[in-house]
Amino acid sequence: MTIRQLSLFLENRPGQLKVPCKVLGDAGIDILTMSLADTQQFGILRLVVKDWERAKKALEAAGIVVNVTDVLAIDVPDRPGGLASVLEAFEKAGLGVEYMYALDAGRERGKFATLVFRLGDPEKAARLLREAGVRLLGAEELFARAGA
Repeated sequence: MTIRQLSLFLENRPGQLKVPCKVLGDAGIDILTMSLADTQQFGILRLVVKDWERAKKALEAAGIVVNVTDVLAIDVPDRPGGLASVLEAFEKAGLGVEYMYALDAGRERGKFATLVFRLGDPEKAARLLREAGVRLLGAEELFARAGA
């Protein structure tokens, strides 16, 4: 039930974000979602793409170091307090959030918003969250919903 995410380190200087985007574009690989966190020296670009293996090969061929991480795509009720209810399930299961970011996967306003979460043990987290009634999306459903 996990989704493969690519993480890249980029120097924190103009033009660096364009490089992996161009490499993937030239390879015909669409980026479903991304997150960029930075410090003074470097940034971490996190990407979810449909064909992560081909994306990884294309990026590495361009000299970019790529790390593959398992993350969870979770449907969060799209209402006030919806995220708090999901985070309560995390807390009850003893799960800490390393980071999260939004994903626009063809959501229906007023029903669910999809968020990507990185948790310490994604497989265990997926099991515990399913038991708590939290809706997780598998890769196929996620990409189908997004039209990718």
